[in-house]
Amino acid sequence: MSSSVEALANLPLRDDLVGLHPYGAPQLDVPILLNVNENTYGVPADVHAAIVEAVSAATRGLNRYPDREFTELRKNLADYLGHGLTPEQLWAANGSNEVLQQVLQAFGGPGRTALGFPPTYSMYPLLASGTGTRYVTAARGAAYTMTPEDTAAAVRASGANIVFLCSPNNPTGTALGLDVVEAAYEAGEDARAIIIVDEAYGEFAQAGTASALTLLPGRPRLLVSRTMSKAFALAGARIGYLAAAPEVTDALRLVRLPYHLSAITQAAANAALTHADTLLANVEAIKVQRDRIVRELEALGLSPARSDSNFVFFSGLEDPHRIWQGLLEAGVLIRDVGIPGSLRVTAGTEEETTAFLTALAALL
Repeated sequence: MSSSVEALANLPLRDDLVGLHPYGAPQLDVPILLNVNENTYGVPADVHAAIVEAVSAATRGLNRYPDREFTELRKNLADYLGHGLTPEQLWAANGSNEVLQQVLQAFGGPGRTALGFPPTYSMYPLLASGTGTRYVTAARGAAYTMTPEDTAAAVRASGANIVFLCSPNNPTGTALGLDVVEAAYEAGEDARAIIIVDEAYGEFAQAGTASALTLLPGRPRLLVSRTMSKAFALAGARIGYLAAAPEVTDALRLVRLPYHLSAITQAAANAALTHADTLLANVEAIKVQRDRIVRELEALGLSPARSDSNFVFFSGLEDPHRIWQGLLEAGVLIRDVGIPGSLRVTAGTEEETTAFLTALAALL
């Protein structure tokens, strides 16, 4: 490892990339993987068959470039999201990270600033640095909450061109109130700030938690990002998307690579969306296990955060690394997100959840 670091140091790397580390969680071979918020239920058999058939059909035309406008996919995404959205308001790319990267390429860059509210998704500063965008932060309140007043003040003070609002937030799991999104949007008026609401875990939200999709009408600088990696159990397919005003998708066409969504990716996504009900059936089962984790962690004397996602962030650990290592030795991998006294665990199947809770109780 040290030799590779030294070799990298000998290359003429951009100054703002020197010393940075690539994003990524440990990839370890253990029986139960609950560290990267995957959907552990997998793809149902009938959906698998539909995807295989669609991909097989697509391979017959691989000598030709794919539909660069991914017309069918945008229509299917608009139909899935509802809220009166049209295909012209939808955009997709290879995972929501590429979607966010394209947003930064279009609206960020040298001389521009992006604002985040840590602890939050650790890719935001990496995406900013990769596009030459200055990244600044503002503090959250008690229990990692955000109020409309504090959010608006931070947006105004930063003069940010792009604002990241992660809801439900990763790694803490809680959703933002729509009043926070509205306050951020209004506070960004003078800077014409792009407000990105990252709803990667939106399908797992608690009952009554509204999506920022409801705020899109009349707000051309508001973008709502989603993914098919989590609720749709398609992390390996790399399909992310956003909904916004049509002029936003026009802007992203200026920076996207030619034919950036392969015919294979489009075929897989379209097949999955036509079976959305089947894929989303497991979401409710995951939410049951998530809520079970919260209850049982509280019974163990720990402090789990309210979760609107498919994972639980919990605090109250004297030595989180010892717990993480002990769970690993028991065959359960969870995530150390680097926050003192805290860890994060994905809600898996009932059996996986039981294994985690049993091992944790023994360690405590």
